[in-house]
Amino acid sequence: MMAGYLFARAGVRTLVLEKHGDFLRDFRGDTVHPSTLDLFDELGLYDRLLERPHEKVAALSAVVKGNSFKVADFGHLPGRSRFIAMMPQWEFLDFLSGEAKALPAFSLAMESEATGLIEENGRVVGVTTKDGRAIRSRLVIAADGRGSVLRRAAGLPLHDLGAPIDVLWFRVPKNRETKNESAGFIGAGRMIVLIDRGDYWQCARVIGKGELDAVKALGLDRFRADVRETAPPVGDAIGGLRDWDAVKLLTVSLDRLERWHRPGLLAMGDAAHAMSPVGGVGINLAIQDAVATANILAGPLAKGKDVDPLLAKVQARREFPVKAIQALQRGIHRNVIGEARADRISNAPLLLRALDGFAPLRRIPARVIGLGFRREHIRSPKA
Repeated sequence: MMAGYLFARAGVRTLVLEKHGDFLRDFRGDTVHPSTLDLFDELGLYDRLLERPHEKVAALSAVVKGNSFKVADFGHLPGRSRFIAMMPQWEFLDFLSGEAKALPAFSLAMESEATGLIEENGRVVGVTTKDGRAIRSRLVIAADGRGSVLRRAAGLPLHDLGAPIDVLWFRVPKNRETKNESAGFIGAGRMIVLIDRGDYWQCARVIGKGELDAVKALGLDRFRADVRETAPPVGDAIGGLRDWDAVKLLTVSLDRLERWHRPGLLAMGDAAHAMSPVGGVGINLAIQDAVATANILAGPLAKGKDVDPLLAKVQARREFPVKAIQALQRGIHRNVIGEARADRISNAPLLLRALDGFAPLRRIPARVIGLGFRREHIRSPKA
């Protein structure tokens, strides 16, 4: 959607295909980081975006065996965006699609699932859809997620980095507070993240890869008791979790394509690099991909030029930040989540004591989470 907006803004006739009939999917990419908010500021859309429902997270903390530690403080970041905006993805996409529809070059087709590629003489020249259409184009951007049909059809080589965890998502009602209380909780071999969404907790319980059946076998009562013991703020409200249907499994993947492109086709976002939910960076890296793609390709496309020779430049631009974040996520999988699940983390880990005790240190994780590496700025043309 972001790429579609930016290409259409440059005067390139653009069609976005969305396989669903709406954007109403829960627990999907709700963390809009300062790097993304700053881009909307550059586009003049910042204030209108933040008119949509959202919660502001200005700091992050961790609770280890009952001891609370301050971890990240976004208050010192440059620009206006010194917080993470917790905004439901359907609000974000509805806003962005509305802005894009105001552009003459933009089109959006809902309930239009791309199922394959059209190729001629070794070049991708369009896509086929589930309802039998053949849509031709000068460039196909595959942004169809971690299970990308289009990258598989293109035969792009995938490097699986391995993810030892899955995540169970669920919500628990709460009273609205004046301060956002999002935090991660570690204790008794369990790890649970509570995201404060105002009137409910968006909860993420980390489990081992493929352990869902084993967790269910212990029963829902045990699950609720474990959540309350590990993350006390949920309190008695966890009793509102009535059945397993309210618990959604996120199968975590961590991988990246070795080559993101073929003549006529470019993959980006999760289709090019599936990210762990650690840090909530996935949507923000995908949007950075979209901005870099438009910066490199939109101008030449608008002038009718052949952009195939430029596709490798997008990967060259975006591969370093992807590799850097994935390396950090792998380290956290191993050294934090793995140790937490093995109950080998002390009551007061040295790193957390240092972050909690010396406020300037908290700017480092805030910058890594909030801005990432090699962040992009809007440089694509405006028609």
